[in-house]
Amino acid sequence: MFSFAAPLALFGLLGLPLIYWLLRVTPPRPREIVFPPTRILRELKRDEETPAKTPWWLTALRLALCAALIFAMAGPVWAPSGVVASSAPTLIVIDDGWPAAPTWERRIEGAASIIDSAARAGGPVAVALASETAAPIPGDGRRALEKLRSVRPKPFLPQRKAIGEQVVVFARAHPTARIVWISDGLAQGDAADFARALKESGTSGGVNIYVEDHAPRALAGPSNDAAALSVDVLRAGAEESTFVDALDAKGRTIGRAAGDFGGAPRMRAKIELPVELRNEVSHLRVEGENSAGAVALLDARSKVKRVALVGGESADAAQPLLSPLYYLEKALAPFAQVRTARPGVVDPVQALLAEHPNIMGLADVGLAPGETLDALSRFVEEGGTLVRFAGPRLANADDDLLPVRLRRNGRVLGGAMSWEEPKSLAEFEAASPFFGLPASKDVTVQRQVLAEPDPGLAGKTWARLSDGTPLVTAERRGKGLIVLFHVNADANWSNLPISGLFVEMLKRISAMAGESAPSGDERSDVFTDQSALAPMRVLDGFGALGAPGPTAQSIPPDFQGPASAEHPPGLYGAGEAFVAVQTLRPTDEITAFDFAGAGLSASTLRSGAQLDLRGPLFVFALIAFIADALIALALAGKLRLRPFRVATAALLALAFVAPMFDEARAEPTPKSAASQRDKDAALTTRLAYVISGDARVDEVSRLGLEALTQALNSRTSFSPGNPVGVDPAKDELAFYPMLYWPIVASAPQPSAKTAARIAAYMKQGGTVVFDTRDALSQRIGGAPTPETQWLRDLTKGLDIPPLEVAPRDHVITKTFYLLDGFVGRYANGETWVEALPPEPKDHAARPVRATDSVSALVITSNDLASAWAHDNRGQPLFPLTPGGARQREFALRGGINLVMYTLTGNYKSDQVHVRDLLERLGQ
Repeated sequence: MFSFAAPLALFGLLGLPLIYWLLRVTPPRPREIVFPPTRILRELKRDEETPAKTPWWLTALRLALCAALIFAMAGPVWAPSGVVASSAPTLIVIDDGWPAAPTWERRIEGAASIIDSAARAGGPVAVALASETAAPIPGDGRRALEKLRSVRPKPFLPQRKAIGEQVVVFARAHPTARIVWISDGLAQGDAADFARALKESGTSGGVNIYVEDHAPRALAGPSNDAAALSVDVLRAGAEESTFVDALDAKGRTIGRAAGDFGGAPRMRAKIELPVELRNEVSHLRVEGENSAGAVALLDARSKVKRVALVGGESADAAQPLLSPLYYLEKALAPFAQVRTARPGVVDPVQALLAEHPNIMGLADVGLAPGETLDALSRFVEEGGTLVRFAGPRLANADDDLLPVRLRRNGRVLGGAMSWEEPKSLAEFEAASPFFGLPASKDVTVQRQVLAEPDPGLAGKTWARLSDGTPLVTAERRGKGLIVLFHVNADANWSNLPISGLFVEMLKRISAMAGESAPSGDERSDVFTDQSALAPMRVLDGFGALGAPGPTAQSIPPDFQGPASAEHPPGLYGAGEAFVAVQTLRPTDEITAFDFAGAGLSASTLRSGAQLDLRGPLFVFALIAFIADALIALALAGKLRLRPFRVATAALLALAFVAPMFDEARAEPTPKSAASQRDKDAALTTRLAYVISGDARVDEVSRLGLEALTQALNSRTSFSPGNPVGVDPAKDELAFYPMLYWPIVASAPQPSAKTAARIAAYMKQGGTVVFDTRDALSQRIGGAPTPETQWLRDLTKGLDIPPLEVAPRDHVITKTFYLLDGFVGRYANGETWVEALPPEPKDHAARPVRATDSVSALVITSNDLASAWAHDNRGQPLFPLTPGGARQREFALRGGINLVMYTLTGNYKSDQVHVRDLLERLGQ
C-alpha cells in the first residue's frame, strides 16, 4: 500500500515555507506621531462591543476538514466492481466457455477487483470455473489471484450442472458466504439449473450476478457446395447485421459476406467465389468476434471437387432419364462441380482430362489400349480419382484400370430364369469409407458384375450385398484411387442411383479425392482403416489453432459432436486427410438467459483496480487547513494578498499534491507476499516455468519440472526446491537460473517493457528454454507453425545471437550424461543453441564454448515437460512418439544436462576432463 507520509513531509518541509514567503504577512508600518488628545481618545474603551461573527462558509470549510480527517482515518476504498467488502467467505464462479472469450480480459479484471475487495476485508476467497467439477476451496487472495491469472476460456460450452452441485455444498459449509456469478449471459449450458442452485444455496451473504454488455455471435453448419460457401450465423443479442470473413491457412482474407438477421436469431451467410478460391479457405470467422464459437473450420470434405463425367453411350436429350449421366449429375450437383464433354468431341476423356478434374467418372465405358488408357493411368498415378460404373460394355472390358478382376458377363437376380430374389445391402464394415451410413433395406440390386475371388478381395471391398458379394470395390494406385460400382449408374440394374444413399456414398468418395495413401497401407485414408482419428490441431477459447492439450482424445470417423474437453473443436487425422470438429453443431442455438424469469437480477460487470481514498482525503484536509489559516489572517487584516503571488502559491501547492493522486490506486496483492517469495527463491535455488495463461499447459509445466526436480535430487548433488511459475512482466527473474517457457500461440505477446526484462535476464546469465511443442506439426520448407511464428515475433524485441542446431561436441551434451541429442514427448525436433565459434582452419578441435558463459537461450520443439511429467505414483502422464521407456529416460537425462549446463557453464570443456570422458566413452 502506498504511504503518504513521505510526500506530506516533503510538502511540509519545502512547500509550506515557500508558500508562506509568497503569502507572507505585511510588515508593521512605522508608528504614527499623534497629538496627546488624539491618543487619549483612542485609548478610551467602549461600553458596548458587538462580537465578530464567523462567516458560514468558513464554518463549512472547517467542518469539511474535520470530516475528511475522520473518513481518511477509516481507510475508505472505492470498488468499481460494486461488491461491498465483507469478511465472510466469497465464492466467485466464472463462466469460462467460448462465449466469455471476447470480453475475457474485462471479466478477469472485474473478478480481480472482487478478490481484492474481499482480501482487504480479511475474508477467504475461492474461485471456481463453470468447466470444473472439483469442490472450490477458499483461501487467501493471493492464491485466488494466481488461479485467476492462469485460466483461459475453453473452446466449448461447459455444462454448469456439476459446478452447481458444488456451489450448494459450499453454501452449506459456509452459511454466511457471498456468491458471485460472472455469467456469459447464455441460456445454454444448464444456466437454468445453475440459477436454481444459486437460489437454493440460501447463503446470508447473498448472490451477485454480473454480465458483460457484449452478446456473443457464433457460426454453425459450414458448407462448401457447388454454388457457394455458406454458413449459419447465430446471435444472442440485438445486432442486426454482421460480417463473415473467409480466410486461408495463413490468415489472409479471401472473401467476405455481409448478412442481415432481419429480426431472426440466425441467418445464412453466403460467400460467392470461384471454386479455386473457395477451396483455399481453411476457416470462416465472424468479424470482431474472438472466440472459438465464431470460427467454423473447413476440412478435406469441404473442398469442392471438379468431377468429369463420360458415358458409354450417347445421351438421349428427349429422354434424359435413360442416360446414366443424368443420375450422376443430379447426385453430384449439391457438392461438386460437374463437367461433361462438349457434343462432337472425338475423345471426351482426353478433352476432360485437359481441364484437370479431381474425379473422373466413367459410366459403362470400356477402355481399349492406346493414348486414352495411358492418359487415364497417368491421371490416377498422379493422384486423381477414377470412379467407374458397371454395364454391358464394362462387363466385357479387358483393361487394367479396375480394382479387381471381373468375371465375364454378370449375374442376373430375380429374372424369369433365376431362382434368386433381388439382393439388399449388407451393413457397412468399420473399415469401409461408407461406415456410418445407413444401409437401407429399400435399396435392392437386380444385376451386377462379379469379381473374381482373388486373394485380397475382402480388403478391397467397401460395400457388399446381403449374400457377401462385392457391390463397391476400390484400390489405391500410385497416389490415386480407383473405385468400381458393380452396378450401372442408372436404374436398370439397381435402384441405388435413385436413392439418397447414393448421394452420400458419392460425397464420401469426393471427400477422399486427392488424398494420397501412406506408405505401407494402400487403403488408408480419412475414413478407411481408422477406428479413431487423433487430434492434430485444436482451437483454443479465443478461436486460434494450436497444439492439442493433454486431455484431447481421438474421435471416431463418424463423430458428430458436440465439442467437449475430451474432443475440443479442431482438426483430427493426419496429413491432408483431416476431419474438422466444429464448436457448434448445425442445429445448435444460442439465446440470452432470462435472469428475471429465474428470480435473479444481473448487473453489468465493472472492472478496474480499487481506489484508496485515504490519500485524496488527507490532501483535501491539508489544503483546507492551509486555506483556513490564510483566511483567518486575511480577515484579521494581517495578510496582504497580491494576485500574482496567490496564483504562484496555488500552482506550487498543486505541483506537490498532484503526484499523490497517481499513487492512490491500491495494489491487488500485498508487496510483502511477493517479497517473501523472492526471499524463498534467493535462499533455495529452484527451477521456474513461465506462466503461459493456458491452465492445462501450465499444469503440465509444473508437473514436468517437479519430476525433473525429483530426478535431480535423486541422481545429482544438486537439491533444488519446488518449481514455481513466474510472470516475466511482474516477477523478479534473477533468482532463477533457468526458465522453461512453453509457447502458446494464442497468448498475447509480451509488452516492450517485459521483453526488455527478459533480455536483461538473459544478458545477466540466465537461460531461457523455449519449447514450441510443435515437432509433429513442422514441415520442412513449409510455413512456420503458429507457435514458431509467435516465438519469432517475441525474439524480434530481444538481442538474440546467431543460433545453430546443438552439435554433438557441444558441452550441453556432456555436462552430466553423454547424449547425442535432446528428446521429449517427440523425438524428431531439433534443439537450437547459441552458435559455436567456427572450426579452426588447421582442422583442430574447436572449443566447446568461446567463453565460460552459457547459452542464453535454448529452443526446442519436442515438448520436454510432457515427457518429464508423471503422477504421484511415478506413472507417466502422456504417451511419447515414437515411444518407449528408453525415450522417457533420455528425456530426463537431457533435462538434467540442461540444468547442469545452466549452473556450471562449460567447465567440462576444460582439458582436465578429457581423460575421464574418454574412459566413459570407452565403457
